[in-house]
Amino acid sequence: MTLAHFTLAYWCILVAALLPIVCAGIAKYGAMRIALGKGGYDNNDPRAWLARQTDWRARANASQANTFEAIPFFFAAVIIAHQFQASQALLDVLAVVFVVLRVVYIALYVGNKANARSIVWALAFFINIGILFSGFR
Repeated sequence: MTLAHFTLAYWCILVAALLPIVCAGIAKYGAMRIALGKGGYDNNDPRAWLARQTDWRARANASQANTFEAIPFFFAAVIIAHQFQASQALLDVLAVVFVVLRVVYIALYVGNKANARSIVWALAFFINIGILFSGFR
């Protein structure tokens, strides 16, 4: 019996899957301690509550949506790279760089640094393309 090896790149898939939850937590941070009548978090209608948010809460929610959008391509790229037997060291490094860039992206989005955020988004996108083609021979 052969046991499958859970690579660092696969661990990065797990971390990437958790990033939207982190964004949601940022958007809701502190709002659960505020009374509902004073604008506190409404767990009965969370989407409407998030839609009414402004400033950093709205940006955190937007970063959540963008992170969800980035996940399928990242997941597929890592799996395809594994299938094509990409260099594991290269794949692991690229996957970690992608996750780090996405964390920086979230911080820049919440921090209202639009130009830097766009640059980091593009870098992460190109890293993802690199992951996809890392097994190409």
